[in-house]
Amino acid sequence: MILVDTSVLIDYLKGTENFKTEKFQEILDLSIPFGINNLIFQEVLQGARTEVEFNKLKEYLETLDFYELTKGRKSYERAASMNSLCRRSGVTVRSTVDLLIAQTAIEHGVPLLHNDRDFDRIAGVVEGLVSYS
Repeated sequence: MILVDTSVLIDYLKGTENFKTEKFQEILDLSIPFGINNLIFQEVLQGARTEVEFNKLKEYLETLDFYELTKGRKSYERAASMNSLCRRSGVTVRSTVDLLIAQTAIEHGVPLLHNDRDFDRIAGVVEGLVSYS
């Protein structure tokens, strides 16, 4: 199982070709199980330009597996702690959403396919966050 980040999904849906979208195509071609979380769901839907596009994206995304944060409030506490650890290590994470996506991957023990340098920076500081490559 793999958690696929918004950064890859948006590039893939736009038809952008890069290493990460090629990896995603490989996941699809090999039928490797993957999923998203509710934050990724929201971010992808926010990119819809029309109601028709929104509904089409929603219909597709709802067919995917969803990874939920599993520890209730403790998940959010751990994401905040992750941010503090990063800051103390000189790493600034620009997005609370990225911290929660990272926490989701860590809790489920799944690699994260992304195209976002923030996740690489987090992984350099936080144990348990593994990038899919």
